Amino acid sequence: METHQKVIQKESFIFFKVNARLQQLIFVVLLLFCTTIFVSPPIALVLGLIVANLFGHPFLELNHKATNYLLQFSVVGLGFGMNVHSAVSAGKEGFLFTIISIVSTLVLGTFLGKWFKTEKKTSHLISCGTAICGGSAIAAIAPVIKSDEKQTSVALGVIFILNSVALFLFPAVGHWLDLSQKEFGLWCAIAIHDKSSVVGAASKFGPEALQIATTVKLARALWIIPVALITAVIFKNKSGKIKIPYFIGLFILAMIANTYLPEMERIGPHFVSVAKIGLTVTLFLIGAGLNRIDLKSVGLKPLAQGVLLWTFIAIATLISIIYLK
Repeated sequence: METHQKVIQKESFIFFKVNARLQQLIFVVLLLFCTTIFVSPPIALVLGLIVANLFGHPFLELNHKATNYLLQFSVVGLGFGMNVHSAVSAGKEGFLFTIISIVSTLVLGTFLGKWFKTEKKTSHLISCGTAICGGSAIAAIAPVIKSDEKQTSVALGVIFILNSVALFLFPAVGHWLDLSQKEFGLWCAIAIHDKSSVVGAASKFGPEALQIATTVKLARALWIIPVALITAVIFKNKSGKIKIPYFIGLFILAMIANTYLPEMERIGPHFVSVAKIGLTVTLFLIGAGLNRIDLKSVGLKPLAQGVLLWTFIAIATLISIIYLK
């Protein structure tokens, strides 16, 4: 693994080759810059992409774990700025959209995978990542179907590329169509793959959009469990372990505390502020984890499947929200 990381680092350099100490200094300075008010989540993602592909990522072996834990911490922190009653209302409204979109995305993903002749396990991971919650769904489903490193990394590459696009595209489209915060929050929760980009896009659109998007997305993440069980049957793997997103429970507890404990009115906003900084840093790390080798390894067929599948769910959900609500 260490040798593989060194190869990635070597081939990730595009313009500047610097010594390890300077590389670490540049990376840490930009990471700290992302904790300031001058950097929004989308800009942090771009900074991560730039620093990793110009100078390399000095802590690449730690990137995935750091991103995963920091995102979970940030999501729980955002719970201290949300109200249980509003969350339940948003969850009820998004429930029907969630069921229809998950089933239709998985079915269409299967057909697209066969049409493009995408490798079966890679195709299923892309479909699950698009249908539920991006990288988290892929991480949960991968051990169930016993996918290898190549299959998993290709699926993650497709999802992360489209997440990066969504972070910029969705707010622009939302403003262009003059969507309400409620409409936008519901749309991006269902149509954007990963929690990080959902929260990033929604926070850029407005506070109500952020609350709705976060609640609906986390409720959607619970569908990992039934989808993983069905997957185990389809792939005939009785021993596959399912990763349950336990941090969602902490998010719910944070909402309950914020709703019913008077003290939270004073300290809750501080937790939310720290959580938003954590989200910005998370997106910086996600960008830094996307190097040229990862992007090249994706391939045209899996990427085409991911793009078509994402386009379908984004347009279908948007039409449903606007015209069938």
